[in-house]
Amino acid sequence: MFTYALMDKVKQRKKRAAHGYPLPQVAALAYRWSEAGRLEMLVLSSRETHRPVIPKGWPIKGRKDWKSAEIEARQEAGLVGQVIRKRAGQYRYWKRIDRQFVLVQVSVYLLEVKRQLDDWPERNERVLIWLPPEDAALLVDETDLGALILDVARDLRRQRDRVTGLPEGAGKPVAETT
Repeated sequence: MFTYALMDKVKQRKKRAAHGYPLPQVAALAYRWSEAGRLEMLVLSSRETHRPVIPKGWPIKGRKDWKSAEIEARQEAGLVGQVIRKRAGQYRYWKRIDRQFVLVQVSVYLLEVKRQLDDWPERNERVLIWLPPEDAALLVDETDLGALILDVARDLRRQRDRVTGLPEGAGKPVAETT
């Protein structure tokens, strides 16, 4: 719904961009571990250009950035999980707003997905796919986002290997029998 408040926000963003400042956005880098113990990351289609992206949007006034990212993941992909409140990284991209391109700086927060809702606001507007991080990194257009996906995947796998003592894909440990 288009309102005067939204029009004011758009004007403020354009003014900020015209002065050379990158516009801030927040994103959730959603991941999960498959039953086979493999790391998967979510990529979805953007609404306007249908490019492969991660859930992202403008910061929500009065909310912390990590919370805004969590809300975006729920609205765009129906994801529910545990968000890491510390920023995982950033990337920049050019966004078309009306007839001009503006630089956007995206703060990315990790979201370990616990479940996906049966219904969510943008369900019929996007295509979602869970991929190995290496494929997700190749699919997204932004080089810096692809590099961030690979860095995060490496760190998540190392953490999991330390906890389980098993390499990725080895499955769950089997209880010893006596």
